[in-house]
Formats: sequence, C-alpha cells, structure tokens
Amino acid sequence: MQLGIAQQKTIEIKDSGAFGDIDEENFPGASILTRSDQGQVHIYHDGIDMFCDKAIFYGKEDFVEAYGNVNMKQGDTINLTSKYVEYSGKTQLAFASGDVVLTDPQSTITSDTLYFNRAKQESYYKSGGKVVRDSSGTITSRIGRYYMNDKKYRFVDSVKLVNPDYELNTKTLDYYSDNGHAYMYGPSTIVGDSSKIYSERGFYDTTNDTGYFVRNSRIDYDNRVIVGDSLHFDRRLNFASATNNITVTDTINSSIIKGHYAEVYRAKDSVFITKRALAITIQEKDSIYMHADTLMVTGKPEHRVTRGYYNGKVYKSDISAKADSIHADHKTGLTQLINLKRLNKGDAFSAARKPILWNLDNQMTGDTIHLKSNPKTEKLDSLIVFYNAFLISKDTISKDSYNQISGKRLIGMFDDDNQIKQVDILKNAESINFSRNDKQELIGIEKSKSSDIIIYFEEKEVVELRKLLQFEGKLYTEEDLPLNARKLRGFDWRDDERPKSVEDLFKDDPPFTLPVIKGLEPYQEGEEFFGEALIGRVKKADDEAEKKNLNKKDEAPKASRNVPKKFLNTNTNTPAVQKATSKKKTVNQKVQSKTDQD
Repeated sequence: MQLGIAQQKTIEIKDSGAFGDIDEENFPGASILTRSDQGQVHIYHDGIDMFCDKAIFYGKEDFVEAYGNVNMKQGDTINLTSKYVEYSGKTQLAFASGDVVLTDPQSTITSDTLYFNRAKQESYYKSGGKVVRDSSGTITSRIGRYYMNDKKYRFVDSVKLVNPDYELNTKTLDYYSDNGHAYMYGPSTIVGDSSKIYSERGFYDTTNDTGYFVRNSRIDYDNRVIVGDSLHFDRRLNFASATNNITVTDTINSSIIKGHYAEVYRAKDSVFITKRALAITIQEKDSIYMHADTLMVTGKPEHRVTRGYYNGKVYKSDISAKADSIHADHKTGLTQLINLKRLNKGDAFSAARKPILWNLDNQMTGDTIHLKSNPKTEKLDSLIVFYNAFLISKDTISKDSYNQISGKRLIGMFDDDNQIKQVDILKNAESINFSRNDKQELIGIEKSKSSDIIIYFEEKEVVELRKLLQFEGKLYTEEDLPLNARKLRGFDWRDDERPKSVEDLFKDDPPFTLPVIKGLEPYQEGEEFFGEALIGRVKKADDEAEKKNLNKKDEAPKASRNVPKKFLNTNTNTPAVQKATSKKKTVNQKVQSKTDQD
C-alpha cells in the first residue's frame, strides 16, 4: 500500500497486518495504524525501514509519527531505536526521543533526543549524549554530531572520553570512529595513572595511545613536568618528546633543564635534551647552571645524574668550569670534568683544551678534574685535579704577571664561603710566585721546584707557600728574570673562555634558528546541522502544507515543529503557535499512553 504524493518517492506503509483507524478530531487527514499479533507497523521510505507499535501517517504531508519500540534501519549501517520518532519524507529529517540509541558497525550513540538528517547522513543531539566505542572508550558531551559518511563525530561542551587507561576532558572534540583519531580544541586534559597532559590544541590517537600537542601544552610525568611549543606522547612506550622552548622541571630535586629538543623516557627515568641545552640546579643562595651540546639526566629521583656531552660548561657566581664532558652526581655531590678521547684526531678542543675550573681569581686545569660538594649544605668541599695539574692566578698589581703552580696532581680544600683555603700540589711541583710586602710592593719573583707544594689562602690571598722535599729555588728581581722565563711549561691563561654569566655559557655556540613546527589546524566551525539546504526543505514543506490548508489554524507546521526556532526566523511567541504546541504535546501524550496500554 502506498500513500502520499505519487510524483516523488514518498513514505510507504508496508502490508504488516496492522489495524487501521481514523480520528479526524485529533488527527485530521491522518491514518492511524496499530500493530497486530502478526508484527509491528512497517514503514518504508527510500531505503530506510521503520518499525513501531503505532503510527500516525499524514499522507498528504508525507509525514509520520511513530510510537512504541520504534526501530529505524538503513541497510546494515544504521540502526536507531527509541520510544518516539517523527519523520518527514519531504525534508528527510527524523526526530527521535525517549531512550534513543543509534548504532553503526563501529560505535553506539545514546541520548534523550536525536535528529537524523538522511540527506546528508548526519545525526545530532543538543541535550546531552553518550557514544560508546569498544577500542577507545566512552565519550559524553552536551552537544554531539555524527557525520556518518566521514565517520566523524564532533562533541561540544563538557566533553569527556573515559578509557580504562586514561580520561580525556575537553571543550570541543573531533573524533573519527574508523581510526580512533581525536582532535581537541580549547582547554583539554588527558589524565592517566602516571601522567597528566594539558593542552589547548592537540591530537590523540586513541587506538595507538599516542598524542601531539601544540598550544600551551604540558605533560606531568610522575615527578617531572614537561613544557614546550610542541609535545609528542606515547603511552605504551612511556615516552614523551618536545620541540622548541622546552622546560623540564624535576619537582622532587628542584632542578630544571631547558633546550629546544628533548626526549623523556619515564620507565628508564631519563631525560635527553639538546639544542642550547641548559640544566639548572636550584639552590637557596646560588643556583648552578650547566650547558653542553647535549644533556642527559638519568636515575631515580633519589639519585639523579646529569651528564653533559661536548663543549660542557658550568656557571655559578663563585665557580665556573669547562670540559669536553661533564658528569654530575647529585646524590654524592661529585662533579667530574672529563677530557674525552675522541676518534677524531684533529679535534683541537679534545687534544689541547683540557678541563678547566675557575674559582674566584684562580684557574685550574688538568686532564681530569673532580669537584666535590655537600648536597645538603650546598657548599663546596674539595677538588682533585688528576695529571698535569696547573694552577694560575693573575698578580693583582702587575699587568701581565701570573702566579703559577704545576705538578702531577692537585688537591684543593674550600672554606665555608666556597673559597679555596688550601691547595696541595703533589709530585714534580713547580712554582712561580710574585712576592709582595704589606704595602703590595714587589719583593721579588720566586721560581722554585720541589716534590710537593702546599699553599694556604686567606681572603683570596696566598698567606703561605710551603715547599716539601727536594726543594730548589731562587728569588729574582724583575730585572733578573726575563719575561719568557716567567711562565712555566704548559702555561695557558684562558680567562677569555670563562663564563661570567648564564648568557656566557652559550657564547661559543653556533647560530641557532628554531625550526618551524607543523601545527594542528585551528578549529573550524563548519556548517550548522540545521543548514541552509535542510531549512530550505523544511520551509518548503511548511509552505506546501499551508497552501493546501493541511494544518488547523492553531496547529504548528509538522515539518518544522521540532526544528530550533532560531533557524526558521519565525515568531514563536504568538498565541496560536503556543496553543498549537501545547495541544500537540497533550495529544502525543494521549497516544503514547494508549500505545503503552495496548
């Protein structure tokens, strides 16, 4: 049986043995069909089948109201169930309410009310809904829209994705059901057992548990906080990386590392950072800064180790250092300045530029230097220079004169103010010392050799220089000691290399330009669900019904009655419209009640 307008595809009532009735008073021009023992009322329109317990069919308007256990099917792709459905063959818009469930092969939507635009294959809810997808979890939001052809969801307002491993909250989420890709816009968080991610524009692959974040983004990873212009995250590998303007904060050990590329391996408790890398150990009185081409921080929170590779430098207000490689153990307080033996024999820095340490006015060099500090008191304790030790301090009066001591090994001790108080030069010690009286007048230049030398300092000045065993030396006048004899073999004054500020740590670095980050596209509003084409069909259907006088004077047009009025540009506050809307609700309630009884 076919009812409706013959010139186009119209709604059909299939032969289902349903009981037919007419109620012109309440439903003028409509056929009322009620299910029989043979089955439900079967309605068909252009590839869609709908089954229900009761249907009110307006043939001239090509419009149907379905009540009770409603089930709409579109081939094997879309299945919708609800308590009530309105459907127009002219607009191809369905409105469902009451325990609405829409399923496709990959996901399920539930809501109190749902719109379905068959022409564009889109569904929409605006009063809260939920989407369930087995592989990625459950998504809830106040507003939701499903683009069926693109397998795309758009969720807006109070969006929450709950997965067994994490919970995602955001303002707006574009989600693709075929691959599990999610795009977040606005303030967003992803919280798991061991991590928390914040971003205002991000991407997350819910299938592979990886993410990419580009605006005001940070990752809280156990006891580390990672901030950068661009962040990448892999939950399965316990891995995160960052690019441009990076800060990694150790919340337990009060330390920070900065740079422009970083990798964090949570399971290994390690951080790798490069491109103007800088490590900062925050201390109450005077923080320590370390820079190198590459920095690596490893170890559990209670035993962190920082390593700097290639062109490593350290700056503190009272001490600076430079070496090919730096190794700092934060638990023991031991910092090692190491000269690596590289395969590249032509490397001038590795071959000739030995590790160097500056403390106030003193310069110390050697093949390897160990600096020991007290982690609790934050004070320097001692230092050891292994092999080819050389100590230089510039004479305070003469223009180009230097006090010098060299030997096989150097051991230094510091006072409570982090100033050297004693230096022991062991084996094959040599010295040149500019001796002055209390008036700072030059007494002479002492040049000597001995097995060992011990030097005592007070207020940065040498107060005693003691030579031990096999001593030989002589005190010269300035006239008696030529300039070329006033420097020991291996003398190398390198004050121009000394970092005197944090900025100086980078002065030898080649020019660096930040790479351009491929960002995520900004949020695009897109066309409204109630777009121009749909509203055009709705208005056309209303106009045709009005011309044919198919509606009572106090009855709202059927095709548009559940369309938000702001899209229709009509006055919704007229008494006629209000009365018609109220009457329609009462009639629908009566029919639903009768259906429930049947």
